[in-house]
Amino acid sequence: MSLILGIETATKICSIALTKGTQLLAVEEIGGAFSHAENTTVFIEKVMQKSGKMLSEIDAIAVSKGPGSYTGLRIGVSTAKGLCFALNKPLIAVDTLQAMALRMAKQTTNENLLFCPMIDARRMEVYTAIYNFKNEIVEPITAKIIDENAFSKFLANQKVLFFGDGAEKCQTLFAENNNALFNESVLPSAIEINELALKKFKNKQLEDVAYFEPFYLKDFIGTVAKKLI
Repeated sequence: MSLILGIETATKICSIALTKGTQLLAVEEIGGAFSHAENTTVFIEKVMQKSGKMLSEIDAIAVSKGPGSYTGLRIGVSTAKGLCFALNKPLIAVDTLQAMALRMAKQTTNENLLFCPMIDARRMEVYTAIYNFKNEIVEPITAKIIDENAFSKFLANQKVLFFGDGAEKCQTLFAENNNALFNESVLPSAIEINELALKKFKNKQLEDVAYFEPFYLKDFIGTVAKKLI
């Protein structure tokens, strides 16, 4: 069975999981403030110790590729690529939003629901997509500015479950729509990253380690302080 080490750092959650096939061997994760630089390598060491496995035994490294936090994604992908080079192991990249949708779908039996994971992108913007119960994409990944008409074509006829740290932006706008459901507790985890990565590993859907980059979705725009005269 494939032994996969998964890394999730696309949001404020820092999550590391080790799986053998479909079996979860160990997981370490923490939420709250961004703490990926401090915790990523420490958590990797902890899951290896918990599982009794060695890094040399891993078959592949899986990483959450985004969209999400620029800094978080850079840390996660850099760590994953470093391990791949050092251990000579393949890299598997997984859509962050798809992994979130899978996590949410596993918590419900309603096969008619649409799942809309949302990652906060500041102001009234979110990184989002829509998936069905089978984790198939219904609406492509996009950076969307939320207004009262943002999801009208779906909410008119079907219940949509909004979740993630960007979902609260919709609550006031869609408060009177009975088809809009909310759950802010479901956030990304390396557990689902590994679950999707296992399928990719079996299908040999691997990344070129040297050239792989995170899926930022939007270009990074830094701020430059004006010189005081």
